[in-house]
Amino acid sequence: MAKLISHGNVAQNRKARFNYAIQDTVDAGIVLTGSEVKSLRLGRCTLVEAFAQPEGSELFLVNAHIPAYEGASHFQHVENRKRKLLLKRKELSRLVASVQREGMTIVPLSLYFNDRGLAKVQLGLAKGKNHIDRRADIQKRDWQREQGRLMRAKG
Repeated sequence: MAKLISHGNVAQNRKARFNYAIQDTVDAGIVLTGSEVKSLRLGRCTLVEAFAQPEGSELFLVNAHIPAYEGASHFQHVENRKRKLLLKRKELSRLVASVQREGMTIVPLSLYFNDRGLAKVQLGLAKGKNHIDRRADIQKRDWQREQGRLMRAKG
């Protein structure tokens, strides 16, 4: 039997921090069906291609893949459906304004269960990095790794 996640991290989008410069983060609730919650509790979710998209006065999570829950009989969910995100009106208007005015993107950084057992999505307000910025990040990370090796070798 798989271990159930009652609180803590379910999925992380590691590529987001590599491909985007994260300016700000916001935690949002997410509207899920029962079989989606059960699938998440098994730790099954992918956020790699996901993004948040404003539609009218609401925000939706698009392309988040939550696989089907085998224990559910005929009440299965659509795996890549749009899921509504729950934010306060002030936070929502700030995010939407940044997307429209500054050309930024809203990317999900992680999906987790909080202490009360509610599913939450950490969203990042991000600006896309170009090839040179990504290469600089790789060089910086390699240098820090090399520094750590040198320090351990010295004693």
